[in-house]
Amino acid sequence: MLKTNLLYCCMKYSIELVDKIYSYKTISDKEKINRLLEIDAIQYTKCGIDSTKKELEVVKQNSKHIYKTIKKIDPEMGDSFLKHQD
Repeated sequence: MLKTNLLYCCMKYSIELVDKIYSYKTISDKEKINRLLEIDAIQYTKCGIDSTKKELEVVKQNSKHIYKTIKKIDPEMGDSFLKHQD
């Protein structure tokens, strides 16, 4: 798992990455959701007081895409994330 964590820490968010994780056939739905949420968390941890409004808006849009992808895997969980997004 450490190797996976280091890999995601170095990767930037991309729609392609999210879609690639969603399309994996070799990992469980739970693992897909975990990886997607990890990407989401990394985005938010990189935001700081010096982040511009535009940067924060991009992160929020990225999160929305991640949550919609999670909704494809687990509709109840995805709906909950979308409903409670800032």
